[in-house]
Amino acid sequence: MERKTGMLKLPPGFRFHPTDEELVVQYLKRKVFSCPLPSSVIRDINLAKFDPWDLSGGCEEERYFFNLKEAKYPTGSRSNRAAGSGYWKATGKEKPIKSSSFGQVVGMKQVFVFFRGKPATGAKTDWVMHEYRLAGAESPACVFPQRKNSTHSCTVPNGDWVLCRIFKKKRATDVDADTAGDETIPCNMIQFIDLMGETDRDGSHQPSTCLSDSSCLTESSDGSSGGEESDSRRSPLA
Repeated sequence: MERKTGMLKLPPGFRFHPTDEELVVQYLKRKVFSCPLPSSVIRDINLAKFDPWDLSGGCEEERYFFNLKEAKYPTGSRSNRAAGSGYWKATGKEKPIKSSSFGQVVGMKQVFVFFRGKPATGAKTDWVMHEYRLAGAESPACVFPQRKNSTHSCTVPNGDWVLCRIFKKKRATDVDADTAGDETIPCNMIQFIDLMGETDRDGSHQPSTCLSDSSCLTESSDGSSGGEESDSRRSPLA
């Protein structure tokens, strides 16, 4: 186990890349109902205390966290979206996450973008968060079957937990910069120098007839021809 983050350290070459359904059913649902998780890959944080770039993990990697939602006002239902030096702003509408086996909605997904500063005057950043929550009470995601001889109580939800996937969006200019060194030279820009050419009396360069004359094949040191077929005439350059 890694002491700094408390997260499972995966072997080199392995990546934690679950689907939306797996995040909701295998991780978030188990977290909400206080059941054992498949692994200790996702840890708990208080998202309101951090800027996204200060979270554990590399900036080029996707990071996953459990966050216990807090109400913005004591008597309201709106969540507190303040975090670090800015706030998370929702973009678009929530999207349902359906079970691939039964087609039923098991969770909801909302996309957020991080802004530095205060609301209405904040500066947009490249940091993005996908927030996952369980579906409503009518969804099978809110019912966790109790196994026989189980020592864990998996029948009562334990807090308003959400699962967050946070990453830094790569700008188009960065992508262009990465591929700039891979540009190929157009064929019409490539010039070939004929080292076998001859110079005419007027100083112009004449291509060698070896480009079209098969008699210019040279012999190798063992006396055989360098080509697939030998020619009866010996090259004048041999």
